Formats: sequence, C-alpha cells, structure tokens
Amino acid sequence: MGFALAKKKTLRPAQAPLPANDAPASSETGQHSLLRFITCGSVDDGKSTLIGRMLYEAGAVFDDQLSALDNDSRKFGTQGEAPDFALLVDGLSAEREQGITIDVAYRYFATQTRSFIVADTPGHEQYTRNMATGASTADLAIILVDARKGLLPQTRRHSFIVSLVGVRHVVVAINKMDLVGYDEAVFERIAADYRAAVQSLGFASIRFVPVSARDGENVMRPSTLMPWYDGPALLPYLESIAIARAVPAEEGFVLPVQWVNRPDLDFRGYAGTPVTGRARAGDPVIALPSGRISRIARLIGAAGEASQIAAGQAATVTLEDDIDISRGDVIAAAGMALPVSRGLKARLLWTGERAMLEGGQFLVKLATQSANATVETLHHSIDIEGSQPLPAQSLGMNGIGLVTLRLDRPLVSLPYARSHELGGFILIDRITNETVAFGFVEPGEGEARQVVGEGGVLERTRRGVLRVVGRRGTPDRRVWLAGVSWRVLSTAGLFAAAFALTANVPASLALAFGDILLRPGLRALHMRLWRKAPIGTLQDGAGI
Repeated sequence: MGFALAKKKTLRPAQAPLPANDAPASSETGQHSLLRFITCGSVDDGKSTLIGRMLYEAGAVFDDQLSALDNDSRKFGTQGEAPDFALLVDGLSAEREQGITIDVAYRYFATQTRSFIVADTPGHEQYTRNMATGASTADLAIILVDARKGLLPQTRRHSFIVSLVGVRHVVVAINKMDLVGYDEAVFERIAADYRAAVQSLGFASIRFVPVSARDGENVMRPSTLMPWYDGPALLPYLESIAIARAVPAEEGFVLPVQWVNRPDLDFRGYAGTPVTGRARAGDPVIALPSGRISRIARLIGAAGEASQIAAGQAATVTLEDDIDISRGDVIAAAGMALPVSRGLKARLLWTGERAMLEGGQFLVKLATQSANATVETLHHSIDIEGSQPLPAQSLGMNGIGLVTLRLDRPLVSLPYARSHELGGFILIDRITNETVAFGFVEPGEGEARQVVGEGGVLERTRRGVLRVVGRRGTPDRRVWLAGVSWRVLSTAGLFAAAFALTANVPASLALAFGDILLRPGLRALHMRLWRKAPIGTLQDGAGI
C-alpha cells in the first residue's frame, strides 16, 4: 500500500505559491517581506515534522519530492502508514537512521504575501552549537514543546540562547495536541509555565499556538478540533507578524579590514564590508589600533569607482597617506570613540566537550581580528532553570557564563547589543582547532575608558571599585554580596568556636580577623601562581 501523496493535493493552498527568490513585495505593514526563522526545542518535539508539514501546506514540495517521500517513509518513516514529513528536511543518513536532527537544514519557500528562510535546528544537547549557529541570523524563533512532556531543560536552554543572540520574537508551538485529546487545559498550563520561565529574557513578543504537526492541525488554517483557540494558525501568523527592526542612531563609519589589495606598486587598497555608517571620498578616518589619522582617497565598489559606500556594501578603500594597516585592523570615522582594549568582558556559550577553567588559553576570532586569549575570570554561570547567576569554578558543555578574557593584543570591539559584527566572537582550541565557545561582548569598563578618558584619580578609583563589587542590580553585585555575607558568617562562626574553646576574647578576635584578611590574600596568591603555570597543568591535553 503506497501513500500516493503525489496524487493527493487537497491540502495544497488554493493559490499557487510564489518562488522564494522572487523580488520581495512590500506587505501592508510596510515591513520587509523576507522572514528568517528557526525551529528549536528538545529532542522529538516535532521540529522537522512541523517544517515538512509547512512546506507541504504551502505548496513548496514538488511532485517528485512527494514521490520520494512515499518511498523514504516506507524505509525510514516513524508514522506507520502515514507520511513522515520530517524526512523532507532531515536529509543526512545518520539523521534518518536515528530519527533526530544533527545538522542545521535551511529551506526556502514563499506564500502570496511573504518569503521565508527557515532553519531546522537540532534539539539534542550534543548539537547545541549547531542550534546557536542557526539562531544567529534569525528574526524569529519557533520553540516547540511536546504537549505530553511540557517544558524540558533543553526548551529553557534554547530559549535563553535565542535571547542571547538577539532574537526578540518567539512563537511557542505546543505540538502533539492530538496525543492529549486537544485539551485546552494542557495548552494553558504549558503557556503559563513558559511565561514564568522566560519572564527575564526580554522577548518583545510571545505567541502560543496549539498544533498537531503530523496531522496539519492549526498549521495552515484554524483547526476545527480546537474551537477554544481563537488565534491565527501558525503559517498565517508568520505571514502577518511585523518584525520591528530597531533603527540605530546614525553611527560613524566602521570598516574591519578583511584583505589588503596590492596588485602593483602604485595601488594599496583595504577591502572589507562596513558594519556601520557610510563614507565618502575626503572623509577623515582613523586606523585602529594604531590611532593613525588620514583621509579617504578613493572608494571602489562592486561596479567600480563609487562616490560613497554604506554599511553592508563590500568595497575597497584607499587612503591619502601610507599607513601600516593589515587584516584585522579597523578603519573608522575620525570622530568615532571605539574601545580598543586587551580585555573583553563577555557572555560565553560553552560548546566544548572539556570543561572551561580559569586560566584556559584559546584563540579568539572577532570580525576579521584574532588574538590569543586567556580566561582571566569566570564571574558566574547561568542556571537554566531560573535564568539566575550562580558562582562557578568551571563551565561544562552547553554552559552559559560571564567571563573576562585577557588578550595578547588590543582588539576593537563593541557590545553585542550595539553591533553583532564587532560584538560577537568565537573561541577556538589552539590544539584541536575546535570551536569551543560562542562569545557576546558585554558593556564593560573598556568602553567607558574610551568615552570618558582617564577622568582623574576619583574616576579611576570609582571604576576600580565597580570592577570589584559590580554595578548595582547586576549579577556581579549579587555574587559579591553573597561572598561577603558568607565571609562574615564564616568569621563569626570561627570566633564563636575559638571563644568556646579558649574563653579568651582578644585571642578569638585576633584569630577571626586574621582569617577574614589572610584567607582571601592566600587564595589570590594561589590563583595568580596557577595562572602563570603552563596550561597543561590546568586542562588535560593542552600544551602537548
């Protein structure tokens, strides 16, 4: 018995879909017609099945693909006599054999009102790095939840990651409603649990949609089996949502140099893609990190000589003066106050199999820049269950934490919230060349120093105090307060024990104050000595 999907077209929309590479049309909301989104969540929540069903419902699956799906469903399918729509997306043989998504699969399709680029990302913890890669370019995330299981740790982790990379619009697709009898109470309970779990993540919008991806309920049109749900079906909602792209304040020109173009002795050009601003011939610019000043002589774009270039347009820039500029340097408008620092304070998503320890040494790649980096301080990790900071000595696989990196050369960076290009980076293991972490630059003291200058003794003192105790209301301040309260309690306990044994108040006080002063000093000395030790003493396999 075959499925004969190629002959069954009753589920196709009445109007033929537009090709995904057609010229984009403006929607009634005035927003861009192209929407990039991802599907994420835990293993077996139905991500690939949902995308396959959406492609089928949108008429984006050709007849020969449907015939192949018939055959593949017989061989690999998990739906019995029904078609397994996940096979439209999961193409790797290992994915089909194991029934899980391993790599990110991109699909392109369109409806009458919008074009879409969708990334199907893996739910397995081992492939979280692939999920983060897919989320880095998305405008919206569809978080799938199995109606039978509710929220799982990976659901929370993926929600935190999409917020970390800047995604601000989320659709929570509560899937497999057919397996819970289309129960409204189950839907409402999961929706309430999710709102409570992500209330601190700063999403701009969260939409809850009950679906059955396997049967197509609430995917293309409202389901008659869930009359209690009065919202739009999933695909119509994706067609209509207006993604508010923040329009940044007019930024100055910034060009990370990707390549020095030197075809002959008479030409030296600096090629790259500006990340902010625009430039014209004659504009004054500064080369960083050297700080040398010059002016733009010529601008050469894809079509030849150009009068100006703007962010996102690849170009070659020539300068009036001969300046030593190489790949990794940054050319910026002369008035730009860009931080140039040997330190980075950043949030890390650790993807390496070996845990990260303080003192670990890696290669950092930020835009076109690279440097050797040492993990100077691990401030805290993040508890996925409550999105709260916790004291930590290491970061395990898929752990998220706040660190300070010490670099062997100055780099130009901006907070990730201000610039994804100059605020996002990766850490690479210098021995295996494995990417072990995704990094997101946080606003730090380096930026403050660049903007306000040295500021005198009082300003330097204030910054030093803030570096130790953290700013008010931040996780660093809470961790510092927790440490202080523990030291006070420990000292009080030591005094009480000494007094109970000796009944000598002066001696007990001396012992207690000696402890509160001596122990932190010894610990700082111990950590300093270990940071100077070869990296092989800190992490197995390093330094070999």
